[in-house]
Amino acid sequence: MQTWWLVALASLGSGVCGGLLSGLFGIGGGIVLIPLLGLVLGLSQHQAQGVALAAMLLPNGLPAVLYLRRMGITIRWSLVAMLTAGFLPAVWLGARIANLIPESPLRLGFAAVLAVLSVRTLVQRERAGRQVAGAAPPRLQRTWAPGLGIGMAGGFASGLLGIGGGILMIPLMGWWLKLPQHDAQTTSLVFMLAPIGLPGVWVYARSGTGLPWLALGGVALGFMGGAYAGARIATRIHAPRLRQGFALLMAAMALMLLAKGW
Repeated sequence: MQTWWLVALASLGSGVCGGLLSGLFGIGGGIVLIPLLGLVLGLSQHQAQGVALAAMLLPNGLPAVLYLRRMGITIRWSLVAMLTAGFLPAVWLGARIANLIPESPLRLGFAAVLAVLSVRTLVQRERAGRQVAGAAPPRLQRTWAPGLGIGMAGGFASGLLGIGGGILMIPLMGWWLKLPQHDAQTTSLVFMLAPIGLPGVWVYARSGTGLPWLALGGVALGFMGGAYAGARIATRIHAPRLRQGFALLMAAMALMLLAKGW
């Protein structure tokens, strides 16, 4: 049986890894947190997803948001509000459904999502040029309908799979609203500053297994430090290399989860 300090150290390291990913790519970090919590701490899939959601209740992405704001990226508050309105009921529904699915199919489904996202990220091409700070991109005059839809999609995926939702909402904001990558990532990070995953965390905490609170504290603390470091590192690496590294990381995590499932 693991001693408390080993659990705290392992959860702190897992939180740092998830925070680095959040600062680098503007997502919640659950994609790396959930496999690590299962592989390093031996948490069940349901517990790992609950801990990942709970750790993101704190404003862990604030360092990255402040940095991007200093770079002149516009924060679109109306879109953030619509994303939040769609996310909150959907994350509760996703978490309820997740607790009805056996652990093995849930783990394999998560591995499949990682594999698909890895391929999509590898084939994605960087858009030429960069938007002038403050300029309104096309299709952004009416955001309430697409904002609600994108928020609902991200919330359901977050509750069902324990991911932050940004991994799905960022590409949807690019495809549906034609939002530039920097704007989409900033919007996602600002959206995650509020405790939007609380309905899903409530469901996981009241489930039969509950949440390991010591591991949760270590993950939350490590996540905040990792997010700050990730935002600093992101400014020193070219976007295509960051994207390729992200895709390879997701593929490796998917393979490890498949191996554990077997």
